[in-house]
Amino acid sequence: MIKLQEFLEKIKTKVRFSGLIRYDEPMALHTTFQVGGPADVWVQPDAAVFPDYAAALLRAASNEAIPVFILGHGANLVVSDTGLRGIVLDTGGWTGVENVSGTNATSSANPAPNTAPALRIRSGTEVDAAVEVAAQEGDGVLAFLAGMPASIGGAVYMNARCYERSVSDTLFEIEILDETFQQTIVPFRPEDYGYKKSPFQNRAVLILSATFRPEPRPPAEIWTEIEAHRKDRERKGHYRFPSAGSVFKNNRAFGKPSGQIIDELGLRGLSFGGAKVAPWHGNIIINTGNATAADIRALVDELISRVHAALSITLEPELLFVPHTHP
Repeated sequence: MIKLQEFLEKIKTKVRFSGLIRYDEPMALHTTFQVGGPADVWVQPDAAVFPDYAAALLRAASNEAIPVFILGHGANLVVSDTGLRGIVLDTGGWTGVENVSGTNATSSANPAPNTAPALRIRSGTEVDAAVEVAAQEGDGVLAFLAGMPASIGGAVYMNARCYERSVSDTLFEIEILDETFQQTIVPFRPEDYGYKKSPFQNRAVLILSATFRPEPRPPAEIWTEIEAHRKDRERKGHYRFPSAGSVFKNNRAFGKPSGQIIDELGLRGLSFGGAKVAPWHGNIIINTGNATAADIRALVDELISRVHAALSITLEPELLFVPHTHP
């Protein structure tokens, strides 16, 4: 592998760059769990250069077989204690929300064409910031995501779900850098999505933005919903310690939410090193202050093992462990 500093300097001769570049950057600074070893290099391009620079970087890295990891807000992410080799491309500088012309979009819930202005949101925008901008526009489309510590790109990639709604319930189209590093519009197709699944999980692409179906609602109603969800997250202890929120997916076939299953087996408070099952919620693992990625992984595996031994069911993590090391 060529030297990364020389590699990045060469790209700057071909395409304009402004932003941040740091070498041996601790990934613990960029994940909500606050764990993770150093990335060889962490790059956060500014919005003014992002799409062109990202395309040039990804194309050149592909040619040189240099791994690139796309980073959003670092929610649902457990980075190895040994860190990440190659380049971390951070989308955090690619933020913004804009009104676009009426989507004329229809859905099973609203079969009539909706010609209200839609919101196109850049992938690096924090979800909670986007929720507020939408609310200020009288659009309640994102209210169900209030309080979620994630980026819009991450929420689309994971097809985030909370309060009985999924991101896929709201999408109109998604803009990506595709496998050929071209900007491409991907129309929303419901058959491409599932429970916390999106088509982008199986493709080497970069999500640039998402356009959402407008849901005009009275502002007071929207803000009431937003505050209710934020208070509910606070009550559930999502912000008391570094965490990634829910650890395991819920499987309807199990008959109960994963957190309830863990609670009823008496596993609240179970710990491994600095990682601990929250004493107040079975489906939250917290970093008590000195957790490592290995601690979190070991605790997740122990919970899976104990639940399977007791009930013959297998919990599925929604956490992303990187590099991917799961058997």
